[in-house]
Amino acid sequence: MARRLFFNGVAGNALAATGGAGRYLGRTLRLMVGLPDYENYVTHMRKTHPEQEPMSYEAFFRERQEARYGGKGRIGCC
Repeated sequence: MARRLFFNGVAGNALAATGGAGRYLGRTLRLMVGLPDYENYVTHMRKTHPEQEPMSYEAFFRERQEARYGGKGRIGCC
């Protein structure tokens, strides 16, 4: 019984650490290729700006794309 509890505790901790590392890695990779993280945005808005309604996913994605690549009125070669 003690052996089983020890194994479950060790395995549970390892899985929890792996899951956290996986989420962190996924978030990092999305940021590297320019995909915004809507879930983090919504969490941030609800925590720090509860009086404001978060943007929809479509509006958030559009805003992030414009911020990255430039919106209307952009002066550039393309």
